[in-house]
Amino acid sequence: MPVPVPRQRAIPAVEGGQAQTAAPTVGGPSAEEAPREDDTVEHTEKKNTHHTSATGTAHTQLTLLLIEDDPGGSTVLPELLDWAGKPIRVRTARNLTEAERLLTDDVHCILLDLALPAPGRGGDSDELAVLKHVLELAPRHAVLALTASGDAERGAEAVRVGAQDYLLRDELDGRLLSRAIRYAVERKRSDSAERRLAEGRVRAQENRRLERGLLPTPLLEGSSLRFAARYRPGRSRALLGGDFYDVVRTSDGTVHAMIGDVCGHGPDEAALGVELRIAWRALTLAGLCGDELLGTLQQVLEHERADDEIFATLCTVDIAPDGRRAGLCLAGHPSPLLARPGRQAKLLPYDNNGPALGLLPGARWPRMQVELGPEWSLMLYTDGLIEGRIGEGKERLGQDGMVSMVRRQLAEGLRGEALLGAAVNEVRNLNGGELTDDVAVLLLDRVG
Repeated sequence: MPVPVPRQRAIPAVEGGQAQTAAPTVGGPSAEEAPREDDTVEHTEKKNTHHTSATGTAHTQLTLLLIEDDPGGSTVLPELLDWAGKPIRVRTARNLTEAERLLTDDVHCILLDLALPAPGRGGDSDELAVLKHVLELAPRHAVLALTASGDAERGAEAVRVGAQDYLLRDELDGRLLSRAIRYAVERKRSDSAERRLAEGRVRAQENRRLERGLLPTPLLEGSSLRFAARYRPGRSRALLGGDFYDVVRTSDGTVHAMIGDVCGHGPDEAALGVELRIAWRALTLAGLCGDELLGTLQQVLEHERADDEIFATLCTVDIAPDGRRAGLCLAGHPSPLLARPGRQAKLLPYDNNGPALGLLPGARWPRMQVELGPEWSLMLYTDGLIEGRIGEGKERLGQDGMVSMVRRQLAEGLRGEALLGAAVNEVRNLNGGELTDDVAVLLLDRVG
C-alpha cells in the first residue's frame, strides 16, 4: 500500500540509489542537531563509496532504503537532510526481494512499512514478521518502523524486537523524518560500537584466563628449595610470549628446572613455547633427562613448528636430592648464574653446550656436573634480560653487565622475589622503557 506521508516541498523518490536533486531547506539543523566535528561530510569523490560500512556515516552521504507496498511506485517523500544539510539519498523497494537487491553497503537506514507482507508467511499471525525478516536480512543497518496512525503499541513492540525507532504516518514531516533517520543511524552505530567493545572485552577476558591457565604451576611439594619467577612478554597486552619455564620435583627427590626461548614474539611462538613446556614436564616426570630428554623435545619442536627455520634455546638443570650438586644441559641458551655466600656470583660453565633445538638433526647435548655447595642461589634467564640497551646508544647490557648488576643487588641484601623484581626493573630502566623482547627469569634458593 502507498505510504501517505504529508508532503513538505516533496521530491520524488528515485530507485536504484541515485541521489535526489533537492531544493534548499528553509532553516538548517537546530543546535542540538548540529553535526559534530567527526560528522562533517567530506567533499571528495570517495564520500559515496560502497566500501563504507552501514554504520560508518561520519564522512558519508546518508542513503535511505524505503520498503513499502506501492505497486505504482509513485510514493513521494518530503525533503530529507543529513547532518551537514545535504540531501539524503532515497531508494525505494516495493517488496523484500527487491529490497535485498538494493541493500548495498552504502545504505545506512531502512524505513519499513510494517503493513508489508512477509514473504512465504501468508497465514502467519505474527504482526512483526516482516520486521523480523528485515532485521535478519540487514543486521548492521538502522531500521525505522512505519506504522498506522494511533498504533503506538505496535510501534513500541517493533522497537523491542530490534528497530531503532518507530514513526506514525500522520505525524510525519520532512524535519521529523530527517531527524529520525539521523538519530536512528547514530543509535545503531553507538549500539554496534558498544556491542563490539563488549565482545572485545569478553574475548580479552577469555584470552587472559586461557593464558593464565597456560602459565606453569611449579611442582615442588616436599622440596626445601625456594622458588621465585618473573615473566614479561614482549607482545603488547599479552600474558604469554615465546619464553617458557617450569620446575618440578620427581619422586626420587630430584628438582628439575627448565627455561627456554622460542625465536620470535608472536602468538604462534607463544603457543609453541607452551607445547614445549608441557612436553618437558611430561618427559621429566616420565624419567627422562639430559640428552635423551632434549632429543625428544627437538622431535616435538620439529613436528609442531610452523616453519623449518623456527628454533628454540633451552637450559635444563636437575638438582640432586641433597641439593649440593646439579646436572646442567644447554641448548644454545645463556648459562645460569650461581651465587654463594662469601663468593662472587658467576656464570656456570658454557663450554660444553649443544645447539639450539631445531637447528641440527641428530644433535647431542652433553650433561655437565656442577657443584653447588650447602647454600646457594641459581638464576636461570632468557636473553631478553641481557639484550636490553644501555641508554640511547647501541650498547647492550650483556651477560657481564647482568652479572655486575646482580652482584651489586645481592650486596644490597636483595633475595628471592625482591632480587628478580629489582633486576627486571633495572634492565627496563637502562633500556629507557619497555623491553621489546620477552623476559623470563627464575630463581632457586637453598638455605643451609
